[in-house]
Amino acid sequence: MKGIITMKRTILIIEDEESIVDILAYSLRKEGFAVHAASTGKIGLEKLQGTEIDLIILDLMLPDTTGFELCKKIITMCNIPILMLTARDDIVDKVLGLELGADDYMTKPFDIRELIARVRAMLRRHPKEELFNYLAVNEYIKIDPRAHMVFKNDESVILKPKEYELLLLFAQHKNRVFTRDEILDTVWAMDFDGGFRTVDVHVQRIRKKLDPSIIETVFGTGYKMKGF
Repeated sequence: MKGIITMKRTILIIEDEESIVDILAYSLRKEGFAVHAASTGKIGLEKLQGTEIDLIILDLMLPDTTGFELCKKIITMCNIPILMLTARDDIVDKVLGLELGADDYMTKPFDIRELIARVRAMLRRHPKEELFNYLAVNEYIKIDPRAHMVFKNDESVILKPKEYELLLLFAQHKNRVFTRDEILDTVWAMDFDGGFRTVDVHVQRIRKKLDPSIIETVFGTGYKMKGF
């Protein structure tokens, strides 16, 4: 039909078996999907935070974690459909995966045509405009940059504008140490007349409202937020 633009949907494959990744990536791209792949849970989480993803194909067994543990982390970060893959045809695994938040489940070896059909069905149930990646601070705290809102255990927490900007800065650059000068320049702007105490006070307020360990003090340097 003329005048209709179809937006390409993006699939993230978290799977450590290269042969399976190759088959999935080739078949999905042939069907018009954009595809990203990760061989470990850690890499998968990094890609999820740095890329707009519409659906995740998640292997149950990974080198650094299990699909169950990763599924629990993912659902705290975003509302993205998850299709679990496993080599075991075990009803207990299937039930557990679905209870943890997976949307569907397939056993290896699988028919690639059936998998693509399930992917399409899942995406139809999740229109693109309803999908959004939250920025995860940790397993309990997340940020909605669109609405400038912060949630702890799914309950909103009110932060003042500079508290929010400071939290967002750390969440977008986890494990990076920021000096107080850098923080003042980034969050308050170059011509701010206040001193370093302003940064310290705002960090203390964020810790009090969210978690005492959310931002770490790097003595003699500044502050950082740990990745998880």
